[in-house]
Amino acid sequence: MTQHPGTSYPPPHQPGGYPGSVPPQQYGPPAFAPPPMAPPTAGWELERVDMVGGTEFGLAQLRVPPITSGLAIGSLIAGIAAILVSLLTACFGILEASEDWGAWVTGAFTLLTVLAAGGAIGAGMIALRQIRRSGQTGKVRFTGRGLAISGIVCGVVGAGIGVLALSLGLLSQVS
Repeated sequence: MTQHPGTSYPPPHQPGGYPGSVPPQQYGPPAFAPPPMAPPTAGWELERVDMVGGTEFGLAQLRVPPITSGLAIGSLIAGIAAILVSLLTACFGILEASEDWGAWVTGAFTLLTVLAAGGAIGAGMIALRQIRRSGQTGKVRFTGRGLAISGIVCGVVGAGIGVLALSLGLLSQVS
């Protein structure tokens, strides 16, 4: 029997293979096996199983845990930013009213305050609508109504402080 180059058949006269060859490795479980992972269903509950007609398969529908609305979080962040910028506006409007550039800086910061407040109010209103419409069968349920309302309130307060600071700055500029 002749052997072609590149084949790994052991020659018939040597049971272990070629002279100087390494014995074959035994395959099996590793010495350390990682623990089995938990199924990825933590926090998920099985709502129902619909069987697919004519087969042995089914369609599992899971109940998704509620998610905090990103719009509500963004509304609160924009509302807090509106309050912080409006306080900066008040500092420039009241303290730097005697300078010529105080009214310009106060106006610019008031515009920034009103934009942030408008974003907070708009995102909060959309978040409230999103939260109210969520939770029907087959849809994700959103939470965060308190965050959305807080964002709207912070936006209104920030805009009020900013406009009040602008009017105080303009009044002190005139006098």
